[in-house]
Amino acid sequence: MRERIRKDKITEEYSQGKKSVRLNKYLSDAGVCSRREADRLIESGKVCVDGVRASCGMKVRPGQRVTVGKKTVGGRNELVVLALNKPAGVVCTEDMRIKNNIIRFLKYPVRVTYAGRLDKDSEGLLLMTNSGDLINQIMRAKNCHEKEYKVTVNKPITDAFLKGMAEGVHLVDREKGLDEVTRPCRTEQIGKYKFRIILTQGLNRQIRRMCEAFGYQVRELKRVRIMNIELGNLKTGEYRKLTEKELEELYREIGKS
Repeated sequence: MRERIRKDKITEEYSQGKKSVRLNKYLSDAGVCSRREADRLIESGKVCVDGVRASCGMKVRPGQRVTVGKKTVGGRNELVVLALNKPAGVVCTEDMRIKNNIIRFLKYPVRVTYAGRLDKDSEGLLLMTNSGDLINQIMRAKNCHEKEYKVTVNKPITDAFLKGMAEGVHLVDREKGLDEVTRPCRTEQIGKYKFRIILTQGLNRQIRRMCEAFGYQVRELKRVRIMNIELGNLKTGEYRKLTEKELEELYREIGKS
C-alpha cells in the first residue's frame, strides 16, 4: 500500500507539471498579478516566453521560461528537473559557507537541489530538481537505479582489474564507518587508460575507492548517464530542462521500483 501511495503521489506531481496553462493564469498562480492585469502586461509587451514577446491567450508548457521585464517567473506548482554538466571543483552542498557550492554556481531562479551528488573532483551529469519525492526515489539505494561513468586512470587497464571491479570490491574506511562489499556492476574498457562502469549504488567516492583497492588512481571521472537521462553533448557548466519524453520515461522507471 505504501508503494502504491508513493507512486500515485509522484504520478500526480508529474501530471501537474506536464499540463499546459494559459499565460495569464500562470502569472496569476505565480503571484505576479491578477489575470486581468496579466493580460494588460502581455498586451503592453512586457511579458516574454523563451525570450519571445508573448501574445494574449497563449499557453505555456512546463520547461518554458517566462519573464516579466527582466524578472523570471516560476509557477507555484511547476515541476523543475534540470540536467547539469557539473564542472570539477564545484561542491554538491547547500551550505552557502562553501565558496564553490552547487547552488551558488547554478544560480537558478527557482529553488532546486541535487538528486544524487558528485564529489568535488568529479564532473558530469547531475540532476537538479525542486521535487523532494523525485530526489528520494533516485537516491534510495534499494531501487538500484543505474548510473554510468567514464573513468580515466593512471596506468594501463587489465582484464583482471575490470573483472575484479565488476565482481564487487570490499571497501573499508574506519574513519568513515565504511565496511562493505560493492554490488556487482558492469565494466568495459574504452581506451588504454579509460573504462566505462555502470553502478547501481552510490557509496561515498565509490569508484575512486574501488580503483585504489587495485592500485589504480583516478585521473578523471565523468558521469554520463543517470537512468534514462544522458549527458550527451551538454557543455561543461551548462544545464538544460528535461524533455517531456525524458520525464515520462524517468517516472516510469521510478514507478517500477
